[in-house]
Amino acid sequence: MKRLFSLLLAAFFLLPPVHAAEAPDAMIKRLSTEVLERIKSDPQLKAGNMNRISAFVDEIVMPHVNFKRMTALAVGRSWRDATPAQQEQLMGEFRTLLLRTYSGALSSVADQTVRMKPFRADPADREVIVRSEVLQPRGGEPVQLDYRLEKSGDGWKIFDVNVVGVWLVQNYRT
Repeated sequence: MKRLFSLLLAAFFLLPPVHAAEAPDAMIKRLSTEVLERIKSDPQLKAGNMNRISAFVDEIVMPHVNFKRMTALAVGRSWRDATPAQQEQLMGEFRTLLLRTYSGALSSVADQTVRMKPFRADPADREVIVRSEVLQPRGGEPVQLDYRLEKSGDGWKIFDVNVVGVWLVQNYRT
């Protein structure tokens, strides 16, 4: 019996991991809620502490973003002409630009919640758009926040964001 248990245990560890793929809209809902909750509960994030914001983004957001693709799309045709070292530098500078640009918005996070809009996609789709709204406290106008995602080996990755009708990649590319 002990030998059978050992064999089953060994077989379990030798099998490739099976992950239930999280639907793209479920991932965005979970991630958005987690981001809002962390900002609300961390005074250093709300105060704009850049070290804390950078660590927060690396821990919570970046695992769900294809930042290389986002940067390449923003840079445009010149991305292909850049050396790998230049591409790394461009990604670093683009990340810094985004952190500085959006860090000010963290101080205004209060009692916002996220409402997902209906999601329609074919299971075979490799790219999708997930639409949401950030609901403002005290009846303020909702803020449209949409995401372009691509299917990757380990789930879905964000590669563009639309804030009130402006796609981030297109805005920076222009």
